[in-house]
Amino acid sequence: FSPFSPYFISSIYYIVTNRRMKFSLFYLAEAAQQVPKGSKFKKAAVELTEGAANRLKALLEKRQKEYIKLGVKKRGCSGLSYTLNYSDQKGKFDELIEDKGVRLLIEPTALMHVLGTKMDFVEDQLRSEFVFINPNAKGTCGCGESFTT
Repeated sequence: FSPFSPYFISSIYYIVTNRRMKFSLFYLAEAAQQVPKGSKFKKAAVELTEGAANRLKALLEKRQKEYIKLGVKKRGCSGLSYTLNYSDQKGKFDELIEDKGVRLLIEPTALMHVLGTKMDFVEDQLRSEFVFINPNAKGTCGCGESFTT
């Protein structure tokens, strides 16, 4: 067979890719062994500022609910929009974040869109709203209501 055949090229690509992956996994495993046992290095999927935590606490107390659930829906100019709802119980696949005395649930379908997001609450003369600083957002619409990842 010819060295330019699709079979030959895909075989070479597989071998090179597989070796790189083994090489990367080796160093990843070595680094993981150096982490002290029992240490808590897990970073929360969503981080709350003091302003957001205080506002969420007030909302939960007013409605006598245990959780606030963060989700993402397809809507708006850019395609996705954040949703916040009250919840009495944790769903089977919901991610639970406990930060600054607030219990925040993240819907499983929203998790990949909000990883690393910082949630803030802004209040001034013109507005009173939650603001999401999302490192995964590739773009937002002009009004800031929707985003894309």
